[in-house]
Amino acid sequence: MRATTTTLSLVGLLFSGAFSVSLAQVHQPVPTQSVPWHPCAKITAACTQAGFVLNGAKTGVGIQVDCIRPIMASTPQRAQATKPLPQVDPNVVQACRVRNPDFGMDGGPIVAFSLRTQ
Repeated sequence: MRATTTTLSLVGLLFSGAFSVSLAQVHQPVPTQSVPWHPCAKITAACTQAGFVLNGAKTGVGIQVDCIRPIMASTPQRAQATKPLPQVDPNVVQACRVRNPDFGMDGGPIVAFSLRTQ
């Protein structure tokens, strides 16, 4: 009985050791590449930091209608807007237009990215 127990223990150790090595090889971390910050996300961030919010159009702080759309269309805000537009680099606006011409416009996405600010 003792020989059987020893043999099974050794086989179990060998199997679990081989299994662990194969799992380690499969789950190697994949190196990541940095992605340039999307220019439309910079506009969204500027509007958010200026106090514009989703579903805020009725109170004049709508992120799309009161901030993103006037910036992207280079037009003044509507009369109901209650906050001034944030300063956004014109090069960022142009880069956003190139990447996503419909950003913030009717039929385009309201907010391209979720953003965490601190």
